[in-house]
Amino acid sequence: MPLVRIHFLGAAGTVTGSKFYIETPQYNILIDCGMFQGVKELRELNWKNLPIAACGIDVVLLTHGHLDHTGYLPRLIKQGFTGDIIATAPTLAISEIIIKDSAKIHEEEAEKANEEKYSKHHPALPFYTQKDAEKTIQRFKSVEKDIWIPLSTDIKYRFRYNGHIIGSTFIELDIHGKIFVFSGDIGRNNDVLLRAPEKPDWADFLFIESTYGNKRHPNDDIEEKLITLINETLHNRGTLIIPSFAVERLQTLMYVLWKLYQRNRIPNVPVYVDSPMGNNVLSVFERFPDWHKVPINEYYAACHHSTIVTSYRETWEIIDNSHPKIVIAGSGMVTGGRVLTYLQQLIDRINTSILLVGYQAEGTRGRLLQEGTHEVKLFGKYYQVNAKIHQIESLSAHADQQELLEWMREIRNIPEKVFLIHGEASAANALRVKIQDTYRWKPHIPKLHEVIEIMV
Repeated sequence: MPLVRIHFLGAAGTVTGSKFYIETPQYNILIDCGMFQGVKELRELNWKNLPIAACGIDVVLLTHGHLDHTGYLPRLIKQGFTGDIIATAPTLAISEIIIKDSAKIHEEEAEKANEEKYSKHHPALPFYTQKDAEKTIQRFKSVEKDIWIPLSTDIKYRFRYNGHIIGSTFIELDIHGKIFVFSGDIGRNNDVLLRAPEKPDWADFLFIESTYGNKRHPNDDIEEKLITLINETLHNRGTLIIPSFAVERLQTLMYVLWKLYQRNRIPNVPVYVDSPMGNNVLSVFERFPDWHKVPINEYYAACHHSTIVTSYRETWEIIDNSHPKIVIAGSGMVTGGRVLTYLQQLIDRINTSILLVGYQAEGTRGRLLQEGTHEVKLFGKYYQVNAKIHQIESLSAHADQQELLEWMREIRNIPEKVFLIHGEASAANALRVKIQDTYRWKPHIPKLHEVIEIMV
């Protein structure tokens, strides 16, 4: 019987850094290749080479385009990977935008750190460059979903829709007749933009995310909460800043705000979308209408309702504008991007409101703000937090505990092994107990760099 080794190189005991290496006698596969985000100890792992030989990886399969699933790809190529990077066409379109944007930010931050001398590294170096990003994109290869595609005589794979972001999928991998299911990030059943996730019907070995494994999303009335915040912003003549993930949350917010205005639920308060990456993602929705449920005429109307910021000069003009306004800017966990400039200038003002709309990983500025910190460090300096902090968890693109349990419900067999990935310890452990109680399966929570051997 062939021996398969699973190497948990990321998203084990933590949410980010997704990398799962499947080593078989015939073929070696890497599922996802993401960056670690959050606490310093995790971020520092990004700078280390993988504990496996990158040149020994035959192919990379991507569940979706988010940075914590794709952002390590340029480093993988620098370490010697020469194979194809395979995903659905919209996932590769998103990945190209994200990797290019990430490289640009890395270069700009290194340059700024060297100019202002706030880095302990001399000189500060970018994690990777725009040239590295271009080399990575040359290895992209798109395939259709729902079709089994052979990798070797006894190994094939299939991508299936899972509704997290545009292009997002879970991966079914058939190795010698055994089905390995990698959930990726599972979307919501009632997403504003996307259809409900499809579900697996068989899994011999299940690798399932547990980001919200210990939570149920509240039944927030998203529209009512936005209406209240916008009216407060108008009354206080302030700014509502919404740090947003450039993929999906930004487009969702634009669409919801346009709908509210169209129905006369909010006045015509200026909405500024300041995310070069988010602007590019809008074109992906236009190119792949079959992957979302927004009618094209409504898509265009929502885009026209917002002012798309195209230059850094405009960013400063918006900051200097004293009129009430809404600013949607990356990044969603306040780890980088244009939102930092707005916060640097406005976070100490009592008429500023900050609305967090997605998962805030441990160690990020977003988590600190969520937990009520009195100050944040931006560009090497500390700033007092006088702004009001709000959160809408129900805008999350991740399935909650109940939705995760429902996603597994149609699996007809009893999996030989269930691995809980993409979750902090408390979330993974809570989901482990729930799965045991609900299905009588016995999940395992792998540790980072753990290796599991499976006979197939």
